[in-house]
Amino acid sequence: MSAHCMLTGARPGFGNAISHSHRRTSRRFDPNIQSKRYWLPGEGRYVRLKLSTKGIKTVDVIGVEAAVARIRARGVKV
Repeated sequence: MSAHCMLTGARPGFGNAISHSHRRTSRRFDPNIQSKRYWLPGEGRYVRLKLSTKGIKTVDVIGVEAAVARIRARGVKV
């Protein structure tokens, strides 16, 4: 499964690696995905989310309840 953020939807980007001689080869730019465990007080349980670092900062701002609601609205099972 490709590395993607459950909250922001960040996925790998693709481009070229350019050498000193200017030859181009295909490469992949992966987002910084971290697995983080949050306490979900509304359900009385922990949830493990795979988030990008930007997604972790978003959870810090909006809260875990709102973040899980956004993730479920995107159709991802939590």
